[in-house]
Amino acid sequence: MRKNIIYLAALLALVVSCEAAMYDMPSGMYYDNMNGKMAGADDGYPEEPAGDRFDKIVENPFIETATKPVSTFSVDADGAAYAYMRRCIAEGYLPPANSVRIEEYLNYFTFNYSDPQDGEGVALNAEAGPCPWNGEHRLLRLGIKGKTLSEIPQANFVFLVDVSGSMSSQDKLPLLKQGLITMLDYMRPDDRVALVTYASGEKLVLQSTPVSQKSTIVKAIKALAASGSTAGASGMKMAYEEAEKNFIKGANNRVIMGTDGDFNVGITGTDAICEFVQNYANKGIYITICGFGSGNLNDSMMEKVTNSGNGTYEYIDSENELTKVFVNERSKFISVANDCKTQITFNPEVVSRYRLIGYENRMLQNDDFENNKVDAAEIGAGQTITALYELEMAGEGSIGKFDFRYKDALGEDSKLLSAELPAAGDQTSENLQFASAIAAYGLWLRDSQYKGGASLSMAQELAQGSLGEDPYGLRAEFVELLKKAAKLQ
Repeated sequence: MRKNIIYLAALLALVVSCEAAMYDMPSGMYYDNMNGKMAGADDGYPEEPAGDRFDKIVENPFIETATKPVSTFSVDADGAAYAYMRRCIAEGYLPPANSVRIEEYLNYFTFNYSDPQDGEGVALNAEAGPCPWNGEHRLLRLGIKGKTLSEIPQANFVFLVDVSGSMSSQDKLPLLKQGLITMLDYMRPDDRVALVTYASGEKLVLQSTPVSQKSTIVKAIKALAASGSTAGASGMKMAYEEAEKNFIKGANNRVIMGTDGDFNVGITGTDAICEFVQNYANKGIYITICGFGSGNLNDSMMEKVTNSGNGTYEYIDSENELTKVFVNERSKFISVANDCKTQITFNPEVVSRYRLIGYENRMLQNDDFENNKVDAAEIGAGQTITALYELEMAGEGSIGKFDFRYKDALGEDSKLLSAELPAAGDQTSENLQFASAIAAYGLWLRDSQYKGGASLSMAQELAQGSLGEDPYGLRAEFVELLKKAAKLQ
């Protein structure tokens, strides 16, 4: 008996020492389950909270117009980075620099852009005005808006739910279940919903069921509980197969996935998963991934997967964000413009240098613009997309040309829209002023080498002067976040 006790004690000591070796490490270091190695700040990962994973951002530089007058990028319709920042502020620290994707901060908000006309899927607008953090420069704002639908098409959704042990906390699975149930209240009776879960293995909990049988769907969702490891890829495979089996032509066929993003069983390579979801995107089945919690959040993987799967990536930090994503902006789940690419041709006589703010992982080769085989992002119904360029001026007059390509449906040839970029003025519209506030905040958070005079007080002053109608109070909340950030710096 004594020998057994000694043996167990020795075994326990060995386990403890192994865990200490894994977790007792310099600040910013942790074990990366995705890649099976030690990782840390040098890999572009945050020091706080430990375990969340982000790709390193290398900011876009200033480009000489004389040598490279054309700039091409894919739009970005995600909003996850902003909600993640809000979570960090609420927990008492500033977000890690590599989580600050300024384009997602901009596109978290809806701007006052005009709807498309003449049957087009999108509308373009642009303006140029003063740059708040560098008085010698100008800011160019590009605005894109997806058409608003008078009637929501039928939905064929598969809810793909991570029920692994890491999802057990209140800010993960319980919050996700609440959101899915809330969404049902706003769906049509003939919409269809299936439910797939994954932990140590995958399971088809509920076959595709019409929302007219809401009580059956709700019962299945409420019964979900967290345990086990995370075989995410196999769950994803089952979800897509269920979506394809019940595919409805002309409908919104989509997998809606909720996870903390920690795949550690089965296929875990991001490239392999991206290739898998892209094949289904080509069949017209899109994906939306909602990230939850902290400590296991694989932001890097989730963003890449949605980019490949013609989808959007959101981060759910609260009940209010649930309402935003699943209720107030649920029309964004419906793509009205596919493979959306932007190309700006600057006039070298007017612009000497330019810098695209954000969109670092959305840059395209100029030849990609007219290549219909090159994938790009989608825009949802009624959604607005905003991009900013900082400009060093060489003269006066039209800044250049704004070209935009999109497809009404995947597999079709793209359409071309064009607009002349206006001359830079001295006035600032409400749209440009609020966009400037967001960008100034993002540059400050990143401690960007391009931040110039950007500061929290500057961002707050700009934002307070451009709140507009603000129907859901999101802009007013942004001002409050700036005040909280000031106490943490």
